[in-house]
Amino acid sequence: METPTMKPDTVLILDFGSQYTHLITRRIRSLNVFSLVISGTSSLKSITSYNPKVVILSGGPHSVHALDAPSFPDGFIEWAESNGVHVLGICYGLQLIVQKLGGVVVEGESKEYGKMEIEVKGKSEIFGSESGGDKQMVWMSHGDEAVKLPQGFEVVAQSAQGAVAALENRERKIYGLQYHPEVTHSPRGMETLKHFLFDVCGVSADWKMEDLMEEEIKVINKTVASDEHVICALSGGVDSTVAATLVHKAIGDRLHCIFVDNGLLRFKEQERVMDTFERDLHLPVTCVDASEQFLSQLKGVVDPETKRKIIGKEFINIFDQFAQELEKKHGKKPAFLVQGTLYPDVIESCPPPGTDRTHSHTIKSHHNVGGLPKDMKLKLIEPLKLLFKDEVRELGKILNVPVGFLKRHPFPGPGLAVRVLGDVTQGNALEVLRQASLSKILTAKHRQQPSHVDEIFIQSIRDAGLYDSIWQAFAVFLPVRSVGVQGDKRTHSHVVALRAVTSQDGMTADWYNFEHKFLDDVSRKICNSVQGVNRVVQDITSKPPSTIEWE
Repeated sequence: METPTMKPDTVLILDFGSQYTHLITRRIRSLNVFSLVISGTSSLKSITSYNPKVVILSGGPHSVHALDAPSFPDGFIEWAESNGVHVLGICYGLQLIVQKLGGVVVEGESKEYGKMEIEVKGKSEIFGSESGGDKQMVWMSHGDEAVKLPQGFEVVAQSAQGAVAALENRERKIYGLQYHPEVTHSPRGMETLKHFLFDVCGVSADWKMEDLMEEEIKVINKTVASDEHVICALSGGVDSTVAATLVHKAIGDRLHCIFVDNGLLRFKEQERVMDTFERDLHLPVTCVDASEQFLSQLKGVVDPETKRKIIGKEFINIFDQFAQELEKKHGKKPAFLVQGTLYPDVIESCPPPGTDRTHSHTIKSHHNVGGLPKDMKLKLIEPLKLLFKDEVRELGKILNVPVGFLKRHPFPGPGLAVRVLGDVTQGNALEVLRQASLSKILTAKHRQQPSHVDEIFIQSIRDAGLYDSIWQAFAVFLPVRSVGVQGDKRTHSHVVALRAVTSQDGMTADWYNFEHKFLDDVSRKICNSVQGVNRVVQDITSKPPSTIEWE
C-alpha cells in the first residue's frame, strides 16, 4: 500500500545507524510536527520525494574516514540549498557535513563520551537567545572531531575540552551539533530542537492524529477498489485491533477479520478476545482453531528465527484458505491483508522493504515484517506502519476503541513461542506458563485463584495497582531444571523468569524495579501453585543490550 502524502513541514531524518535515531523522531512528533526516518544512504530521488522542510543527519557508530563510511547522496547539499531546506547534522552527521564540504575531521586525542559541559560562543541562530558564555550539560558520544571548518561556517559552541560542539552557516542554512539533543541526558536539548524547528526553520506545529487518520482512510480507499474485499489478521492486541477498526471505518463490511488460535496464546486468550471483539468493537470476526497445525510444524524447532518464520508461513496459509472460503461466498477472492505493523517493527526488522537500509543490524524478524513468506499471494495494507505504540493508542481513542483494551500490554505475534525458549512442544512448557496444572487437586477455595505462572504474575501486578505503570510484563519458560525442596522432598523442576519493563515506544526499555515484598509474594504463589516449578528468577536487563522478549 502506498505511503500517505507527506506534509510540506515534514522533518526527514537520514539514519546513519545511531541507537538514538528513533528518539529524534519521537521528540519531533511530540511537538506536533511529522517526522520520518529513512536510510542515510537513500537516493536523492527518494529523499526529495518526501518534500521535507528540514533534513536531519543522524549520528552513527562509523568514522567518516572508514572506506565504507555511509554518506548522503551526491547532489544532496546542492538540492537542499536550492530548495531552501534546512539541514542539521547531529554527531556523525556534523562530521559528515564538515568532511564533505571541505573541512577536516580527525581522530580526537581525547574522546568525549557521556555528560560534558559546553559553552556557547557569541550569538547564534541555533541557540537563539543564549548569549556568549552560556553553559549547559549535554550528552556526547564521539571519537572523531572537527578541527577545521568548511568555508563560511563558524563555531558557535565548544566543549570543556575545546572541541567543536556546534557549528552553523546561516546563509546556507546548514547547522551541526556534536552532541545528542534528543536524549534526556541533554537537559536543554529539547529546548534547542524546538527553537531550531520553529524559530530557525519556520516549521508549523500542525500535525494531528486526526489528520493522519483521514489521510490513511483516503489511501485505503484509493488502494482497495469498491468491489474488493480485505482480510484482517487480528491477534487480540492493540495494534491489529486499531488497524482493523480504521480499515472498517474506511470500507465497512468488505473487511473480514480472522482470529487464529495458534496454540500459543495466553490463558483463556481466545475467549477474552472474542468477547471484546463482539461486545465492544462490533467487528465481524471468524475464529479459527489451528493449534495442531502450528504446533506440529514447530515440533523439534529450537532456533528463534526459524520459529518466527514457520509461524509467519502458517498464518499466511490459513489466511489463503480463509480467502478461498470468502471467494466462494462473495464471488471474488480478497486480494489484501491488513496487519498492525508499527514503526518499531519496521525499524527492528531492517532492512525494511523499500528503504535500502544498510547501516543498522536486524534485531529480529517480526512476524508481520520479516516473518512473512516471500511468495505470499495477498498484498499488505499496513495503516499503522508510521506510528509508535503510544500514537496507536491515541488513534484508538479517536476511533472509540475501549480504553481498557488500549491499555493492554503488548503480546508478540508468535505468542508463547518466543516465551518458551527452545522447542515449544517439548514437555509441558506451554502448560506451565498458562494452564491450571493443579486444578484437579486444588480445593474449591483455591480454584478461584490463578495457578499458572503468567496469570499469577499479571494478576499480582493488577492487584498491586501497577499494570498501567508497566509497558509489558510476562513470564518466560527456561529450558533448564534446578534442584529444590518442596514438601520435605527433593525436586528437580523447571525454572521460570519474570520480565517487566517500562518504555515509551518499545525501542528502548528499562526493567521495572518491583519492591522486594511483591517479588517474594509472587515467587511464593508460583512455586506453591504451579506444578513442576521450583525456582523463579527476575530479568533485570534493559533494552539495549537485551530485547524485551527473550527470543
